Parts: sequence; structure tokens; C-alpha cells
Amino acid sequence: MYIPQLKNTAGITIVAFVVAVAISLVYYQYFYLPEANRRPAVPAEVLNPPESVKVTIVEGSYIETQERNFVPKQVRGMLGVDNMIVWVNEDTTFHSVTTDTGYVDPINGKFDSLDTIGLIGHGGTYEFVFTQTGEYLYHCEPHPWMTGKVTIVENFA
Repeated sequence: MYIPQLKNTAGITIVAFVVAVAISLVYYQYFYLPEANRRPAVPAEVLNPPESVKVTIVEGSYIETQERNFVPKQVRGMLGVDNMIVWVNEDTTFHSVTTDTGYVDPINGKFDSLDTIGLIGHGGTYEFVFTQTGEYLYHCEPHPWMTGKVTIVENFA
């Protein structure tokens, strides 16, 4: 015995399923992904500060007994003023500037020269613009006794 209502029900079910999948894909592509991938809004002066702070990797830093390696060892920057830190390698050995905590800036990515430029050679530089306040501990990957700290504070001006 043939029941025509079952055939219609199956067709309606298939059409409803296809429509649901299409709506889900549209939502995912045009609403969910853009919101999930949106970067936070940051003022232009924070992204391109007018000044920077220089840290020198001094000659002989690769020697474990030398206490002076990152000079100054602790630096302080202010958002929108000098939150770009520039490391300059004056040593003859290659070095890195690597986060101790795995810090990833929401705008500029991971705080790690190895991920962007690799090791810093003699005369080379590594720049990083911090867009959030906080304390950021770092070290040299090949020479872990070389450590430093960047502190970024709010601009209350």
C-alpha cells in the first residue's frame, strides 16, 4: 500500500535541512567569524608612538658570568608616548628577545623575536610595540641567563 504523505514529509524534511545548513553557513561566515577575528580598537598614538625606548644588548652578553647584558635591564614605557621598545645588538653573538610567559599582544602578536625576525645579529634590531599595560619578562633563548623586564603603564596626561 502506497502512502503519499510519507513522500511529502521526507521532501519537506530534506528542504528544511538544506535551509538550516545554508542559514548556519551564512551566520558563521558573515556574523560569527568577523566578530571572533575582530581586533580591539586602539588609538593611533598607541600603535605608532612618537618616541621609543632603547635597550642595548652589550658586547660579551653571551658570557654567563657577565651581569650586564640587556642595558637597561628594566625599562618603562607609557602607552601612546614611548610604548615601542627597540633592542639593539652590539654583541658579536646572535641573541633573541623571547617572552617568559608566552605573551601575545592582541594587535602585534607574540612578543618574541624568534617568531618574527629570528635571532638578532650584530648591529641588528628588534622592535616591539606593546598595546596593553603590564609587566613583560623576557630572556635570550640561546643564553637564558640574559633576562630583562618591560613595564608598560597608562598615559594619564
